[in-house]
Amino acid sequence: MNGTEARGGHVVLDYTGYSPPFEGDGEWMLQVLRNCVRRAGVREVHSHVEQFDGTESPPGFAAVVLIDESHVSAHCYSDSGLLAIDIFTCGGSDPSALADDIHREVVKAVPEIELAGRKMLDRF
Repeated sequence: MNGTEARGGHVVLDYTGYSPPFEGDGEWMLQVLRNCVRRAGVREVHSHVEQFDGTESPPGFAAVVLIDESHVSAHCYSDSGLLAIDIFTCGGSDPSALADDIHREVVKAVPEIELAGRKMLDRF
């Protein structure tokens, strides 16, 4: 960051081997994200999920929680077993701790899932 301290952090989690743990898994994932945001003490601004049945987009979902100063989101291609989660926070919120909490919840519900990659980027 050119000698300056980063004002934000961005953690991305990529998973393989995802299978829906519940009917309406997009709603489940949205609730996981919202619960983890709340436990982290971050202010939720808005949340939304879209479940895709495969008619216009591949089967899966997109879930997002807008938070004060950024977002937490999850995108799933259930027919391919792919799940991508990104956590972008600014200010005093720790995206790594939030990512750890989300990861624990996902692995608890989908034990066969594999974390294929995790990256942390300093932002701003």
